[in-house]
Amino acid sequence: MSMFVGCDLGTSGVRATVVDGDGVVRGDASREVPLYRPAAGQAEQDLVEMQKLAHAVIAEALARAGSPKRVGAIAVSSQMSGIGAVDAQGAPAMRYDSWLDNRCEPQIASLADRAELVRRVSGCAPTYSHAPKMLYWRDERPDVWGRIRRFVSAGGYVAGCLAGLDADDMYLDRSYAHFTNLADIRTGEWSPELLEAVGLDDSRLPRLVESTDVIGEVTREASELTGLPRGTPIVAGAGDTTASALGAGVTKVGQAYDVAGTASVLGFCVDSVPQLETVAGRSLVWSRGLVPGTFLALSFINGGGLALRWLRDECARELDEAGSYEQLIADAAEIPVGAEGLLWFPHLQGQVLPPRPRSRAALLGITSRHGRAHVMRAILEGIGLEYSRWAREVRSGLGIVPTEVRVVGGGAVSKVWNSIKSDAVGVPWVPVDRQECGVLGDAMLAAVATGHGSWESVARWQSTSAAMLPDADRSAQYQLLLHDYDRMVSAMEVLYGQSGFSGLEDERGHPQ
Repeated sequence: MSMFVGCDLGTSGVRATVVDGDGVVRGDASREVPLYRPAAGQAEQDLVEMQKLAHAVIAEALARAGSPKRVGAIAVSSQMSGIGAVDAQGAPAMRYDSWLDNRCEPQIASLADRAELVRRVSGCAPTYSHAPKMLYWRDERPDVWGRIRRFVSAGGYVAGCLAGLDADDMYLDRSYAHFTNLADIRTGEWSPELLEAVGLDDSRLPRLVESTDVIGEVTREASELTGLPRGTPIVAGAGDTTASALGAGVTKVGQAYDVAGTASVLGFCVDSVPQLETVAGRSLVWSRGLVPGTFLALSFINGGGLALRWLRDECARELDEAGSYEQLIADAAEIPVGAEGLLWFPHLQGQVLPPRPRSRAALLGITSRHGRAHVMRAILEGIGLEYSRWAREVRSGLGIVPTEVRVVGGGAVSKVWNSIKSDAVGVPWVPVDRQECGVLGDAMLAAVATGHGSWESVARWQSTSAAMLPDADRSAQYQLLLHDYDRMVSAMEVLYGQSGFSGLEDERGHPQ
């Protein structure tokens, strides 16, 4: 039986898994990856370090699987809105510019008058995405810009090196297309209209390929470094969020997935991209799905789940760390819907979509009767209400009502939080049993791309636990509460407008 290898290059770690043709995980390994912060607002990673860590975890996972001689294929995924680059010799031309790096804020602002065009064509408004980052390196670091031959994703760099590709053969798979701000989401090709509007040309852009394309085979050198048999097919791979959706078993229109982690992500599987100029909301990104004919409409709260850790660290230090989250959530469960008038604006790390980097989280309506449990309840509900707004945009834009939301991440184990989100959105919330969905999705993709399975068969590699069903009475209360939440969001947009907030500022002139 052939094995399939998935490797995911995340912000905090690199992981590999080996899965057999029945979907059984035979080997798994992970390593932490360094994140460098050379100055305020900067976040970088080293592509060579990431490559070496990928080699190490692949080798370890294969060893734990018994060093199989038959490996059907490997696919690599990575974080999506960051960008790397190689020089003419195929070596990294700079450190990987992470999605956490916000040096390109001036470039985002410079595209404000073209943001709607970029969003309409690419599916994503300019944010901490590829085009503004490219403009930063061109405008602020011409010494680096002159060395760049091709921009690459982290996953594309590692996979390309496994195949021995030269700089001009480096690629970007189309699951990243929306985050480039330079490709047409519907055709999956570089857009001359966007290139002209943004002020870039295609001379440093990689070729675009499908996620299921085989981009090469494992070289002898790569085989020695990883344990992968020489000649193993290398599938182009996908962005980590897209791979995670597949790993969660989301392959059909109407399904959705919730990543309940440090960032809170909600994505909907849809069958088309609407005419975006007619969509009132601006908080969704429209990306290409892996299953042919599908797209993903998604958004995320940068630091959504991080708020739970903030509350624990700052207001619950007396609790034992091992069970602190469970205790805080259990206390919140005793508070009624609406947290007795307390609302939470959840953008603790700044609002990403639509991009309002000056925004901050806020508690509205706090009084002397509110305690820690109320704040925790408001935090959980704030993310649920934001999710409800996104679901409303999908319904209004395409008329698609989600049938279920599959939940992954650390927060997936909380029945209370799943219940709040289910009630707020009005959709069943379904925990998946295998939490490492990114690498599982990579292995699924590798199997389908090489003809060893279908989208339907690999989706069965994932299983689920009992669904949390929405309660009609609580859902009705949340729909009423949503009106108050909408008004709060509008107020925050005014308060944290482009002119900034008149309170305390940090060293970059942003409100603290």
